[in-house]
Amino acid sequence: MITRAWSIATLGLALLALCLAGCSEPGESPATTGETGSGPLRTLAPNPGEKHFSELRMLTDGGENAEAYFSFSGTELVYQATIPPYECDQIFTMDLDGRNRKLVSTGKGRTTCAYFLPGDEQIIYSSTHHHADACPPPPDHSQGYVWALYPEYDIFVADRDGGNLRQLTDTWGYDAEATVSPRGDRIVFTSMRDGDLDIYTMNLDGSDVRRLTDELGYDGGPFFSPDGTKIVYRAYHPQSDEEIADYKRLLARNLIRPSRLELFVMNADGSDKRQITHLGVASFAPFFHPSGEKVIFSTNYPDGQREFELYMVDLDGGNLERVTFSPEFDGFPMFSPDGRLFVFASNRENSRPGETNIFVTEWRP
Repeated sequence: MITRAWSIATLGLALLALCLAGCSEPGESPATTGETGSGPLRTLAPNPGEKHFSELRMLTDGGENAEAYFSFSGTELVYQATIPPYECDQIFTMDLDGRNRKLVSTGKGRTTCAYFLPGDEQIIYSSTHHHADACPPPPDHSQGYVWALYPEYDIFVADRDGGNLRQLTDTWGYDAEATVSPRGDRIVFTSMRDGDLDIYTMNLDGSDVRRLTDELGYDGGPFFSPDGTKIVYRAYHPQSDEEIADYKRLLARNLIRPSRLELFVMNADGSDKRQITHLGVASFAPFFHPSGEKVIFSTNYPDGQREFELYMVDLDGGNLERVTFSPEFDGFPMFSPDGRLFVFASNRENSRPGETNIFVTEWRP
């Protein structure tokens, strides 16, 4: 979930979509209408080879929509989107049929990484709105393929209608990528508060912050296992002197170069860290299979180029299985709490090239 404004010559439009995540149809403004959407915009068959998918329901059509995550009840989604009149991502909710889309965030600054809290009456997300109304500037691409680590990001909690907004983190530096344990007791997130990009957990009220990772490099995008005992995440740990120097130089400018990301798993207390993948490419957005014995993720394996597909892999790195077969980007996978439904973002069936939309389907084991 690192900031999604990826302007990428190296990996193309597929990665671009990951950060510019947007929502409803062009011209619609949930901030003013309060509610948009009339149900699934389209239904379509899965592509050949997508044996785990039933009929796909396309919930958005137009703009850039991504990071859609189920409520604890499994009846709603929270997601981030860039649509008029907003120039960068804001947070919205919608029902599983695409109806009842509503703005949750303030409409100011840039937001990312929203997640329901237990009971589905409150939502956490990261935002820069408390520093400035305008969107922060895009990353400096004179440095090549980089992500921006906006230091203005803090984690907030709000009622589902956006009211009663409260700030959970207040350290200067990147605080984002927050998700919630299925147990309903801890938030896991990524922060630069100690000078590097590491994973932390805290109580739902922001208290009792605990650092889980401390190896030099980026550790982020964490999600809990279905039973809340493990955390899966993505990481880049520079090894050579040249890689370390480049990493530190960019980090000092609030940037990171994520060309290679591998997946790791650890216990919820940070113990027993293990690397799952050794693919040598950009693998990200891991989420646990309902069994807790596999993870599904997005990767540009095997060639490291612009096409990202969903794969599943066992926690020991075995049984790598390709799940999607689309000529463009597929990413941000998540299972519903009961394991019956599956949501992801994709460039398939776009109205315009480069757009990203949200799809829901029933999962076939």
